[in-house]
Amino acid sequence: MNELKLNELLEPVVALARSAGEKIMEIYATEFSVDTKDDNSPLTMADLAAHREIANGLAKMGSAFPLISEESTQLPYSQRQRWDTYWLIDPLDGTKEFVKRNGQFTVNIALIHQHEPVLGVVDVPALKHRYFAARGVGAFLQDGEGPSKQIFVRENAPTKLTVAGSLSHKTQELETYLGRLGEYELISMGSSLKLCLVAEGKADIYPRIGLTSEWDTAAAQCVVEQAGGRVTDLKGNLLRYNTKESFLNPYFLVFGDTSRDWTQYAGDV
Repeated sequence: MNELKLNELLEPVVALARSAGEKIMEIYATEFSVDTKDDNSPLTMADLAAHREIANGLAKMGSAFPLISEESTQLPYSQRQRWDTYWLIDPLDGTKEFVKRNGQFTVNIALIHQHEPVLGVVDVPALKHRYFAARGVGAFLQDGEGPSKQIFVRENAPTKLTVAGSLSHKTQELETYLGRLGEYELISMGSSLKLCLVAEGKADIYPRIGLTSEWDTAAAQCVVEQAGGRVTDLKGNLLRYNTKESFLNPYFLVFGDTSRDWTQYAGDV
């Protein structure tokens, strides 16, 4: 792990995410068009501009690690299964929120080492703040140009929970899970910001009973874990990366209070 020099990588990757966010905001200010990908998800010029900015920026940093991006051609598992370390990015997470112009979209950059996110940056360009973390360094939040502050999860969940939920993806399975939690307040949020709410102690849990891809979660998972929380599947196993052909994640739970068994509410979900 020491050979990765995560503490030295973190600052330039934060700067790169900010630069990609600036590219996104340039397009956000225009009457941009929206295309549709094969899976019927939206695609804009901002997705592609941010992808190019990050890919070129990592190359200029001299990074020898391979790159997986939502907006690049995906290599088969037979090739990438041998990778020990690689970059995993979502240049514009929350394209639906971008199209809605509600500001709740992010730039996600993660470094994966031995199937685990060891560095993560989540830039929120419309709100001008960013979350970032690296293993052994901690998790931090920076607003604008102000100083960064270390963030921590809420370790002791109260009786009335604060739950982070999706703006664009609601399922009956999620409603079933929430119904078993007891009293709660729901905060609806787009993109990987839901994980970050748990990381900074503003939400106790984010149950994702719906489809996501590995680039949606990796950067924010690192932030959550370095803030003291966990991101697990519904059986309590930590989310891992590049372990199979598909990039789809299992359903998962993000939480700060690790003394509580959050999987007990999943039942047969």
